[in-house]
Amino acid sequence: MCEDIMVEVSGCHLSHVPGILKGYSRRSVRGEHYPAIVPDNESIVEGVVYRNVPNSVWDRLDRFEGKMYERHHVVVELKNRKTLAAETYVIHPAHLNLLDQSDGDFDDFIRNGKASFQRHYKGYHPLM
Repeated sequence: MCEDIMVEVSGCHLSHVPGILKGYSRRSVRGEHYPAIVPDNESIVEGVVYRNVPNSVWDRLDRFEGKMYERHHVVVELKNRKTLAAETYVIHPAHLNLLDQSDGDFDDFIRNGKASFQRHYKGYHPLM
């Protein structure tokens, strides 16, 4: 999740580091502006790991992601090759039919989908 979107959803600024998630791929979601992560033994997902996420923020994130996603415990590789236990949201198996076969290119989301996504979710308050 982009830092500015994370701040909007979580209600706080969290420290983060770049990371690589092995065994998953990012796929396009039909009719949406955002990609989803799905298990895929042959792929990796590059992104960021938000650190020291308070329980209250996990509650907000769970509500934001909704029933379409489930939280998975994962191990992320950092730039220094060390690993870090983390959690990420993976599309729920019941919703796999919503995915395109195309890669969910994160750079494309930033260029072409992020502004629309933010307009759609602007003012989202997970506690309401």
